[in-house]
Amino acid sequence: MLNLNSPDDNSNRNSLQDPISLNVGGEIYTSTLGTLTRCRDSMLGAMFTGQIPVLRDDRGNVFIDRDGRLFRYILNYLRSSSLDLPYGFSELTLLRREADFFQIRPLLVLCLCTLQNGLSACRTLSFQVRVLHFNLRHGPENYELRTCSVQAFTADLFCTWRAFLVLLCERFSYRTSQGLTSPHLCNPRQNRLKLEWVPRPDELPQDQYNKQHYRGLMVSDPEGFVEELLKVSFAEGFKVDLVVPDPAEILNCTSLRLVKC
Repeated sequence: MLNLNSPDDNSNRNSLQDPISLNVGGEIYTSTLGTLTRCRDSMLGAMFTGQIPVLRDDRGNVFIDRDGRLFRYILNYLRSSSLDLPYGFSELTLLRREADFFQIRPLLVLCLCTLQNGLSACRTLSFQVRVLHFNLRHGPENYELRTCSVQAFTADLFCTWRAFLVLLCERFSYRTSQGLTSPHLCNPRQNRLKLEWVPRPDELPQDQYNKQHYRGLMVSDPEGFVEELLKVSFAEGFKVDLVVPDPAEILNCTSLRLVKC
């Protein structure tokens, strides 16, 4: 027995409280409102903000008539903003269809990137601004409290040609207090490279930067990173296939897809 609740039903709104149980094609999942509404313009975002009605099964679980097994990857993406698939995963086309149904655009882009034969990279670049407080020493028992902002960058790269990711590991280097180190692939069985770095602002002394265990990238600003990535890709015979959000501003893009010519 399925019950249809209107978004105007007060009892329905009150029942949408953490934790939320979902019955997706017979598979039961438990999550939170924060996770399910992470993409506000998605189908799930609309369902769990009361914009569209929800169905419930006879046990009170929110019912969604979709592929229950694949919903695991949908939910994990909403939790971590990362598409982590097991080695030898063979249902990417079906997962892309599910991402399209739920209208989770970033996940859909990742699926399309991974499906593309000879793909060099589906690159997503994001950054967070952090406020750092530190003591600046002028002399014995003479300290000054200072504040500065640092930007933490993250770039996710996916590639069906594993050798290309290995090449990027050789091309990019981290700068640390111990010297230069090379990035490593996230998992030997996955074609994914994740880069994380924090450029040192001029107002942050080097010793304070090292104390936070920050590391820089040899190309330390986001525009420089994209430019270097494009140089390496073009040299290996790739071309630009998709730029998000604005193709005219490729150096400021948040997602970039490259394909082998």
